[in-house]
Parts: sequence; C-alpha cells; structure tokens
Amino acid sequence: MNRLDTETQRIDWRRTTWLPVLLALLMVAVAGIFIDRQSQSIAEQRMRSEVLGQLSIIRAKLEGNISSDIQLVRGLVSTISIQPTMSPAYFQDLAARLFEEDSQLRSISVAPDLVIAMTYPAENSRNIGFDYRTNPVQWNAVKEVVDTGRLVLAGPVDLVQGGTGFVARFPVYVGEGADRRFWGIVAAVIDIDRLYRDSGLYDPDLPIEVAIAGLDGKGHNGALFYGRDLDAEEPVEAYVALPTGSWKLTAIPRQGWAQDSFNAWLLRGLIVLAGGLVILPIFTTHRMVELRHRHIAQLRTRERELAALTDRLDLALQTSQVGIWDLDLESGAEYWDARTNELYGLPRDAAPRTYEQWKSIVHPDDIERSEVEFKSMIATGRYEAVYRIRLEDGTVRHVRSMAMLNKVPGEPDRVLGVNWDITRDVALNEDLRRAEQMTAARNAELEAAKIRIEHNALHDSLTGLPNRRYLDEKLQEQARHGYHGSGGIALLHIDLDRFKQINDTLGHAAGDAMLIHASRVLRENCRPTDFVARIGGDEFVLVSEAGEEDSCLAPLAESIVQAMRKPAHHEGHECRIGVSVGLATARGTDIDVKQLLINADIALYRAKARGRNRYEFFSAALQAEVIGTKRRADEILKGLDTNAFIAHYQPQFDARTHDVVGVEALARWNHPTQGLKTPDSFMSIAEELSVVSSIDRIVLEQALRDLERWQAMGLVVPRASVNVSQRRLHDEDLVQSLRELHIEPGRIAFELVESIYLDESDGIVGWNIDRIKELGIDIEIDDFGTGYASIVSLQKLHPRRLKIDRQLVDPILTEPAQRRLLASIVDIGKSMDIEIVAEGVETMEHAAILRDLGCDILQGYAFARPMDRYALEDFLRRESWRKAS
Repeated sequence: MNRLDTETQRIDWRRTTWLPVLLALLMVAVAGIFIDRQSQSIAEQRMRSEVLGQLSIIRAKLEGNISSDIQLVRGLVSTISIQPTMSPAYFQDLAARLFEEDSQLRSISVAPDLVIAMTYPAENSRNIGFDYRTNPVQWNAVKEVVDTGRLVLAGPVDLVQGGTGFVARFPVYVGEGADRRFWGIVAAVIDIDRLYRDSGLYDPDLPIEVAIAGLDGKGHNGALFYGRDLDAEEPVEAYVALPTGSWKLTAIPRQGWAQDSFNAWLLRGLIVLAGGLVILPIFTTHRMVELRHRHIAQLRTRERELAALTDRLDLALQTSQVGIWDLDLESGAEYWDARTNELYGLPRDAAPRTYEQWKSIVHPDDIERSEVEFKSMIATGRYEAVYRIRLEDGTVRHVRSMAMLNKVPGEPDRVLGVNWDITRDVALNEDLRRAEQMTAARNAELEAAKIRIEHNALHDSLTGLPNRRYLDEKLQEQARHGYHGSGGIALLHIDLDRFKQINDTLGHAAGDAMLIHASRVLRENCRPTDFVARIGGDEFVLVSEAGEEDSCLAPLAESIVQAMRKPAHHEGHECRIGVSVGLATARGTDIDVKQLLINADIALYRAKARGRNRYEFFSAALQAEVIGTKRRADEILKGLDTNAFIAHYQPQFDARTHDVVGVEALARWNHPTQGLKTPDSFMSIAEELSVVSSIDRIVLEQALRDLERWQAMGLVVPRASVNVSQRRLHDEDLVQSLRELHIEPGRIAFELVESIYLDESDGIVGWNIDRIKELGIDIEIDDFGTGYASIVSLQKLHPRRLKIDRQLVDPILTEPAQRRLLASIVDIGKSMDIEIVAEGVETMEHAAILRDLGCDILQGYAFARPMDRYALEDFLRRESWRKAS
C-alpha cells in the first residue's frame, strides 16, 4: 500500500513539474511573435515613408513642369487678345521665343473661330485649316473651352499631327466691356515623353513603381493612363493639382513591400536561440530534478554522500550547461568537473586543481575584483560573480560563477559552485544594444524626413511662404477660434500687376525674382501676427485681424500698394510692378472662410477693373450684384420647372396681298413678380446656365400645339418660325427628338443666325441641318447682313428663306445707297431661289418700298407687334392689319 502511494505521488509530481516548462514555452513563443511583428511593422513604416518621399518629388516636378508650360502659353494668349490680327511671321517669332525656354511644349496652334490658322513649329503647317468642330474626338474638350471660357487641359489624347500628348486649350477674348467677345482658342501640346522624363518618371534608378490616373484631370474618378493599376497593392497616394482638375499618383517599391528576408530570418533565428536558452535550462532542470528523486529512492542508505549530491543537484537546478567545482576551505584543494576543465581550457580529467591554477586563467583586469568579491560574499554562505578568463590561444570567455557554503558537522567547510559560459549572452546583449541604437537613429532620420516633407507640402518652394493648403488649414483654424481671440478675420487677396510683362520681356528668372521681392515686401509691411501665403502664380493672400472697422485695414493695404510701386532691380534691369488688392472681412464665431475667400476675390476683380495698382473693399453693392445674378439664375431654373417660359407670336405677311403667311415664335418669360420679360433680360444668364436649348424646345412644342389649335378653330396660320440656338444644333440627339414630335412638313421653320451656320457647315451642325431639312422643316437665315456672311456658305446651306435685319431696313426711306444695298441682297436671294423676309417694317412706306424691291414677306410694327396666342387669335379674326395697310 505504501509502495502504491509512493508511485502515485511520483506520477503526480511528474505531471506538476511539466507545467512550468509548458508555461515558459508559451511565454517565449508569444514574446517571439510580438518582437517579429514589431520588426515587420517598423520596416514597413520606413519603406512607406521612403516611397512617399520619392512620390512627393515626382508630384512636385509634374506640377511645376505643367504650371511652367501653361504660364508660357498664357503670355502668348494675352498677346493675341491684344493683337488678334497679328501676322504669321510675328506669331512664329513669338512662338519661337517660347520654345527657347526650358519647357515640355511640343507645338502651338492658333485657331480663330475654331479653325487653325497658325502653328508652330513649321512642320505642323499641314494642320492649318483644321476645324475642331469636324473632329468629334477633340470637339468635346474644345467645346468645354468655348462654353466655360476657361483653360481646359485634356489628355493624354491622340494628336492630329501624330502621337499622343497633353493638350492645353486656352480661350481668347478680344475687345473690352460690352464689345468683349470670343475670338478663338490657342492649343498647346505638351510632349508626354518629355514631361515624364523631366519629372523623373523615366529615371532608370527610380526605386519606386508609379501609376497615374485621372484622364482629362478627373482625379481619382479618371481612367489610368500611366503605369499599371496598383490599387490592390496598398500603394501610397499623392495628387497633382492641375489648372483644371487633378491627377492621382500611386506608388509602391519596385521590389514590393516585403522586407529584407535575410534580416527577418536572422532576427527570428536570434529569437529562437534566446528562447532555447530559456527553455533548455528549464527542461534540463526538470530532468535533473527527476533524476534526483530517482536517486533518493534508490540511495536512502547513503546519507553522507546523498547530502553532498543533494547540494550539488539543488544548485544545478538553477543552471544548465554548467561546470561544477568544489573547494575545501581548510586544505585549499579544489575539484573541477570535466565541464569546468573544458570551460577553462584544461584537459577533461579528474586531476586535482588549485587556486593558483584558477588565478592564472582569470583575466588580469578581473583578478583583484574577483578575489575581493569571493572573500566578501562567501562569508555570507553564497557567492555569485561574473568575470573573464583568457585561454592559452588568446580567446576570452565570459563566465558566470555561483557557489554556496556547505557545512557538514565534523568535516571541513566546503564551497560547492557552478560555472557556465555566458559569452554568447554578452555578445547577444551587445548586438541588441547596437540594434536599439541603430533603430533609434533611423527613427530620428524618419522623423526629420517627415518634418521636411510636411514643411515642403505646406510651403511654396520659391518664396518660402505658406501655400494654398497651409492657408486653408490656417483659415479653418481661425474660423473656429477667432483671429488671436478677436473673433474677426480680414483677408487681403493680392495680385501683382505687370508681372506677365516682366516674365515675357526679361524671362522667368526675373519673374521669380519679382515674386521673391513681393513676398519680402509683404513680410516687411504686415504685422508679426499676420499670415502671408502664396496661393499660385502671382497671387498672394494676407490673413490679418479684422478689427472693429474695415477702415483700420486701409493703412495696411495702402502701405503694401505704395511699397510695391517702388522699383526692384534684377541683373541691371529696373523692374516695376504694382499690386491690386481686394479686402474682405468677417467677424463673429461662425465664419464661412470659403465665402470670405470668394468675397476677397470679387473685391480684387473690382480693383483691377478700376485701373489696378489700388485696393478695394468688398461691399454690400458688390454682394448685391453677385446675389442678384445668382437670384436671376435661380429664377430662370425655377421658371423652367413651373412653365413660366411661353411663346409670343409676331405675324408675317405677304408683301403684295398682305395675307398672313406665318408667325415668328418669340420666347417670353412670365416673371412671377416683374411681369413679362423679353429675351434681352434673361438670355445672357440662360446662356451661362446652358438652358437656351431647353427654352427653344419649350417654344417649339408650344408653337406646334398652337398651330393645331388654330387649325381646329379655322384660323389660317400656314407656318411658325422658331429660333434655334447654337448649342442645340450641336446636340447629337436633336434629330431623334424632332422625329418624336411628328412635325408636319412645311409647318415649322428654324431660324439660324449667321454666326451659327456660316463657319460650321461641316461636322455635327451640318449633319443636323441636313437631317432637319429631310424632316420637312424649313431653314431660315435670321439677321442677314449684320455678320460675316459668305456667298459660298449660303450656297452650301441653301435656306428656304433669308431674313434681312432691321438695321438694313430702317434707313431705306432716306438713304438711296441703303436701298440699292437691299436690292442687291434681294437679287442674291432670288438668284438662289430663296424667299426674302424683311423684318423691322415700321411704316407702310417701308412696306411699299420693300415690296417694290422684291421682298416676299414683311414683318414689323407697321402690321403687328408680338402678342400671345389669345391676342393673335382675336387679331386674325378681326383682320386688323388690313385697316393699317
């Protein structure tokens, strides 16, 4: 029974002793996994930071190169707007100067009225005469320039002259004030390969792989046009800001995100080794304890020997791979086991050893300390020390020694000790210390790089001033907290005057010098608490405290204007620039910084309009003007939804019989508060809103309904003439929408002005006009004689009717020359079998002369004014015009 209990206890003890081994193994595994994950995370963060730094350099080069190319062409556009009739030779000279600059420009084309008339270089001369409206591929971008009046950067696109490139198209306007009109466009082709090369994308040593998306400047919504799709590979991202839109850049390392496999596996090997050094002693201790208990069970009768063995085994439980030594304090005799002899470089035998032998092996620098430690510590019954030993071959080892004093009654005192080699541990600790130092140094480098990147991202590289991004962040912060606690923000939008002239005459180096000079002047004239930023080109923004009154900002604005008037010198040239300043303020705690920027911009334009080199405050009058335009636009859109646009009709009469031969349908706006509005009060805003086509469609559909109504009432109205806008003639779905209306042939005529058809007889417009004729809809030319008509274009179009403008009709009573001119127009029309309609017939004397000159149809106040359908019905029933005639 006792034997059974002993065996059960032994089994339970074995189960218990395995638990520390398993727990230690688990802890070592968890620690190793954690260290490995941390190493991978640090390596990945470092790689992403390096890739972002490389990508930021490419983004900055792309933005700078594109901006530089566009600024070059803007100067040419300004020159053309001033001299629209420049000769080709003069143009070639100007363009050649542009190409002397370091740019990526490939070619420049000038297209007055959207037809290329001049190109540079000369090998592109085959493009002269090319009409953009005939090329559906390029027309959408050109049409956007025409509609918006802004620069459009498209690409990459296929070029007419071959190859691909980015195309920047600039609108050109000539004239001033009310005479300002659209003249044409200037198209500049940016060489795609040169742009990529100058921006660093073709660098063979580039350590990253880059992809660019955002075709036609559509940012992350645009298609990929450079590189392969990297979105699935967790790339870093950056955006290139374009004049119209942006590009999305993504990048990854060329070798991928995987870190150095050799270093990773080396670290894992060290972790496994360290874990082994922890687990192996525990496992060995477990085995030795088990062996000890087995010996106790077998050697109970050998008590004296068992006591000494137990002391040695107890000490061995704390060690692994150890050497055991035994010292007799009375005789000085020592015993070293084989492991200790091997550790000290001696033969693995049981020969007696002495203290002098130990002393001869210990490193000379550690002997004195080791002796003192032994004497001071062994008296306490326990000794532990670390020292170095030097072998005969010069090898140095680090040894840890532990011992305890063993006293047995009746015998001399003895010291039982163990030694083990910790050289690898010391080396490993040293390696870890160096690795920590290297990691700290690399982290410091990454932090410094991060600071540099953040500074570059928020500052202008030329002037050192904050950029637009920094300005936006600053304004948001000040809108939340107020300007230094005042609660009010003032914005000064500053634009340099005559800057383009300096750029064009002295070059971009002089322009850069003027920008640096301007930034220095702004810093010198603003207060220490003010914030100055360059937001692009020659534009700056100064953020200051609003103060209690706007007038307190006038001295600041005046000092800036006066300081900028002073000449600056660059390479022996005296350069004079000026500034126009727009000021806007906002006070309170809830400030809309976006609106504040808009207000300052509006004030800046007012300052430029009033002569430049001055400052203007944003005022209630300016705001009312902007709000009024916005309100009128909203009312027009609402009017389209509420059917507020209606048709009025002006009858047309046979010149000889005075019978009604048709009506002209005119658009009217039934304003809810201001009554009936004629097109001159809303058509310009409708053009900006691109809703003229909708108004034309409404008038056409109402005219068709009224023609059916009058026919059912027995009133004779043979046809209705309806205006059609240029935008609607460019609609590819126009013909299909007309087919759906089932228009009876001859009942509807479309009136076209000369500016629509004469230079657009090809392409979509020409195709639509031909299909319209096939549907039985007549084509009439409105306002003939006021534009730039050509007989050839008139022959190509071959309209059914030609309407002579009232400006030609009115003087025929008193000017014989004007009457002869009218007779010539009538003869031209008759020779082409075209009916002649004269509008603006104010008196019956006009009617008689026009009849005698051969006009077929008359229209004007002498017979009837425009009226709504009900008034027209009454007019037709009473035949009021016959009394007048």
